[in-house]
Amino acid sequence: MDVKKIPSPSFVLEEARLRHNLELIARVQREADVQIILAFKGFAMWSAFPVVREYVKGATASSLSEARLCFEEMKSLAHTYAVAYVPREFGKILQYSSHVTFNSIGQWKRYKKRVEKAPHRVSPGIRVNPGWSPVGTALYNPASPGSRLGEPAENFKGKLPEGIEGLHFHVLCESTSQDLEKVLEHFEAQFGQFLPHLKWVNFGGGHLMTRQGYDVEHLIAVLKAFRKRWPHLQVILEPGSAFAWDTGVLVATVLDIVKNKGVRTAILDVSFTAHMPDTLEMPYRPRVRGASEDAEGKPNRYRLGGVSCLSGDFMEEYAFEKPLKVGQKIVFEDMIHYTMVKTTTFNGVTHPNIAILRPNGNLDIVRRFSYRDYRNRLS
Repeated sequence: MDVKKIPSPSFVLEEARLRHNLELIARVQREADVQIILAFKGFAMWSAFPVVREYVKGATASSLSEARLCFEEMKSLAHTYAVAYVPREFGKILQYSSHVTFNSIGQWKRYKKRVEKAPHRVSPGIRVNPGWSPVGTALYNPASPGSRLGEPAENFKGKLPEGIEGLHFHVLCESTSQDLEKVLEHFEAQFGQFLPHLKWVNFGGGHLMTRQGYDVEHLIAVLKAFRKRWPHLQVILEPGSAFAWDTGVLVATVLDIVKNKGVRTAILDVSFTAHMPDTLEMPYRPRVRGASEDAEGKPNRYRLGGVSCLSGDFMEEYAFEKPLKVGQKIVFEDMIHYTMVKTTTFNGVTHPNIAILRPNGNLDIVRRFSYRDYRNRLS
């Protein structure tokens, strides 16, 4: 990648890296005899779906728009789950879905007849909450006490609701295969009595199998063991980050360098709050090419500041090899998953282009954003 030739700002997906991840995902799917589908909540760059479709079939949707995107761009019916369905949208959701999972027993009872009268067969499920999660950040922990996500075992009163064909849980986030193994212990202990009467189970997302150091062999073994215990069940996994993990970058440019009380801040043509919101929400420090996060006592230290007016739109100091200059490119690593799906046009700041770097070295700018995109989001 010749960074100097990339227009700034731009998200750049590297197709070769994406294929590397997809090959691993396809291998797990094949060897463990499970179905792995893409979660749009983490990666919905539909210009890359022709590549994704070569390796996996299907996706999970959390809204009518995502279900339609699956139908139109992934060329398949969606596995749809929403915290609550809007009555006026539900008919179209059924039209675009093969599976529909309800967040509560009450929702299932309200929509049961509509599912039975769908234009094609739709398999209904319930999201359950096993009450345990390895996720430490409260904002991302769906198993916290009083969670609104999924039914706890006691709400079933020992009986599976009539007509339900599957159970779904989602309590992982960038987690390990060991975490999945522990979740399954809780899941089977609480909901195992229902499994003989089901057709499928969905283990949700958060399976970061493409991260370096992830124990892929253990994951395959855990999935095989579950399949052996319950051979009649179709097992579904729906990771998001794993598909696009470390597959591309966000290229930015230094617009100015300001100094205040001994702190130097390089102002960029991107925004953390608008273009990289997880860096502030999760929070985490993004990797910056050619820079060290351990800046204490080192020369060439700079905060990296976003271009929005939000006071907290910055990252604490990084140490660079040389002093930064206005006009210099800055490359944020691993910026494809949970970035574009969360971006905003806060302040009307310029939204980064979306580009794909092809294996032959060609750069395809698949989307440029304009004033019209900003204007048309509002009335």
